[in-house]
Amino acid sequence: MDRVDISVLVPILNEEESLRELNERLHKTLETLGKTYEIIYINDGSTDGTQQMLEEFHGRDNHVRAVEFNRNYGQHMALFAGMERSRGDTVITIDADLQNPPEEIPKLMAKIDEGYEVVGTYRKERKDSIFRTLPSYIVNKITARLVGVKLRDWGCMLRAYSRDIVDSMNMCGESASFIPALAATFARRVTEIEVRHEERKKGVTKYSLFRLLHLNFDLMTGFSLLPIQVIGMLGVMIALVGLAFALFLIIRRLVVGPEVEGVFTLFAINFVFMGAMIFALGVIGEYIGRIYQQVRGRPRFIVKKELS
Repeated sequence: MDRVDISVLVPILNEEESLRELNERLHKTLETLGKTYEIIYINDGSTDGTQQMLEEFHGRDNHVRAVEFNRNYGQHMALFAGMERSRGDTVITIDADLQNPPEEIPKLMAKIDEGYEVVGTYRKERKDSIFRTLPSYIVNKITARLVGVKLRDWGCMLRAYSRDIVDSMNMCGESASFIPALAATFARRVTEIEVRHEERKKGVTKYSLFRLLHLNFDLMTGFSLLPIQVIGMLGVMIALVGLAFALFLIIRRLVVGPEVEGVFTLFAINFVFMGAMIFALGVIGEYIGRIYQQVRGRPRFIVKKELS
């Protein structure tokens, strides 16, 4: 298929209320750039009227393409599906909820034209509650440490990638991954710019606390061995503390004699050690579980319908 200058990827899950406005604003913005473009909508298992609207868009506009999953696989799998089908020299990702205005896309393209391979964004005066911003802050700090690239906002999905970076990511067959972090591991020139952020006016957020925690596990287990290494060091420290405490009790018994005081203290210490061991087993199990998912070789997603 013919190449285009820009591919815009839009993962969608039950966003029919904002979809028509998003489509109109995307076209107006992209037309001002004077470049060839395509818009690829990925329907990630929506149960509302999203698919019917996408078929309508595709029927009247040859710039629009659509992919429909057989069920919900998650935002990042939807973006991988879009990247595999994209034809653009530059690939831009954007959420469908209109919190990141499509009118900010020219800013990203200006940075791509300067030679940057990945252009990230951080949200100016973010319009989200503390229940969203606080977990995002933690994820941002962890991601920056694991990936080794200091960016302010890894969670903002309004991003631009050069074709080489997209091709490199398409070669990765990982069963779970975080696309902004994956792109940063392949890129030499990465930058971040400020973009506007608006309140969600239609629909509800699809990122619950559980999804954010799951994303955090994807980051920890997919990009670093640091959690395992930290647990190993923590185990050594706990063992040394336990040995020192045992020696203290032996000496105390020799000096003071038998006594029953401190039983509840021993119980408390034992529960702390047990909690640490259970946490360690949980992290190790997370690694093993992801290895199991990978070696099974099941498809990351199944496309039910495609409109090209």
